[in-house]
Amino acid sequence: MNKHTSSLLQMAVFFVILSSCKVGPDYKSPDLNLPTYWNSADESIKVDSVFIPNTWWTYFDDPILDTLIREALKNNRNALIAAEKVERSMLLLNIQKAALWPGFSYNASSGINSIFSDPSLSIGASMAWELDFWGRLRRLNESQKALFLSDVNAQRALQIELIAQVANSYYQLLEFRQRTNIAIENTNLRDSMQIIIGKRFKGGIVPEIDLNQAQIQYAISASSVPTFQRLSAQTEQNLSVLVGRMPSTIGNGNSLQDQKYDLDLELAIPSEIVKNRPDIIQAEQEIVAQNAEIGAAVANLYPRFSLSGSTSYGSNNIDGLDDLFWNLGLNLTGPLWQWRRNLRAVEVEKKDTEIALLAYEQKVLTAFAEVENALISIRTLREEISARELHVKAANSAQELSFKRYNQGVTSYLEYLESQRQSFDAQNFLAQTQAQLLTAYFNLYKATGGGWLNENEKAQSENQ
Repeated sequence: MNKHTSSLLQMAVFFVILSSCKVGPDYKSPDLNLPTYWNSADESIKVDSVFIPNTWWTYFDDPILDTLIREALKNNRNALIAAEKVERSMLLLNIQKAALWPGFSYNASSGINSIFSDPSLSIGASMAWELDFWGRLRRLNESQKALFLSDVNAQRALQIELIAQVANSYYQLLEFRQRTNIAIENTNLRDSMQIIIGKRFKGGIVPEIDLNQAQIQYAISASSVPTFQRLSAQTEQNLSVLVGRMPSTIGNGNSLQDQKYDLDLELAIPSEIVKNRPDIIQAEQEIVAQNAEIGAAVANLYPRFSLSGSTSYGSNNIDGLDDLFWNLGLNLTGPLWQWRRNLRAVEVEKKDTEIALLAYEQKVLTAFAEVENALISIRTLREEISARELHVKAANSAQELSFKRYNQGVTSYLEYLESQRQSFDAQNFLAQTQAQLLTAYFNLYKATGGGWLNENEKAQSENQ
């Protein structure tokens, strides 16, 4: 190795050592003024440092729901798209990592010219290596890794949203099936009453208006049967698409009455929600990525250093390679007229970082509102169900008593019809409220971030 080659290598080593520096701001987590408690959590909900497992929906002990959710996570097309985006992001991260290392290429050529009659031959290899003195490549690597983690958490957020959508559709299906059964029972009852009133009218016992009222009430109830059958069938089709299958019939699991309504709820403290809710993590990783882009933009203000070299064997006779040629160089390139434009690019990246920060803060505010709203819904819907159950019991009793009073001639037929209507409405209101409470439970788990990653899973994703 001659003196010039030794000097170039020493300079390259010097620049590699100095390349530990990185221009631009290092990322610091936003300082959030988080609450220390949940305003809407009552004494029935335990608030502590809890871990929400990945299969938290199994708390509801419904085999059909469990099957639907697992099928959706496996086959839902949007979930599959999110998984593909994660794979794509990993490939982009590996491409960006490769930019930190030297690039090698080979070349070969053969030809003839007017000076030498014999064909010439040249075979060689070359190397180019950007010495990341200002940390431009490492900042871009930081950015791409943050975007990868953003995609990972976007996938998890989509899965949680998908679980909630499947559950909400499933409980809506149970509600429509329950209301179909209520409509059928009421229709059968009113049909029987219509027959009785018809016989009484023919016997001259009751006026025609009673018969007309009985026919009206029967028609109202009868028309609600196909209505709820239609809604049930349409919900089945939508649910089938959610789980990734062609529209089909959904099996019967636990009925709406047999669902679990008095769950023992545990809720994490607010700071743990921020650390574990994937869409919040996703939003923060987008800040990390954008913050790193500032450093990359700042690095573009300064010259770039690179090491290049090549070697080749060549000959003016194709029968042999006689001559060895090589070179090694240290290169410098930098902005001249583009400096002001590059400076503006730094300001743009700073603005984009501020935008990402505001979006993150908005996501946190939205998340806390969703938790509070879910808690309010659960508490009030529990109270509402208790009242609805009393309503159904009282309305059914009133219907029986009104029928007896009417048969005894104590009251008019209109009183009995009104008691029928109230009983029908009370049963439908109860079914609606039950479905809403079950949905509220899932909304709470969705708002808290669903199934959380354990420490090993977190480390695995971060070390990609």
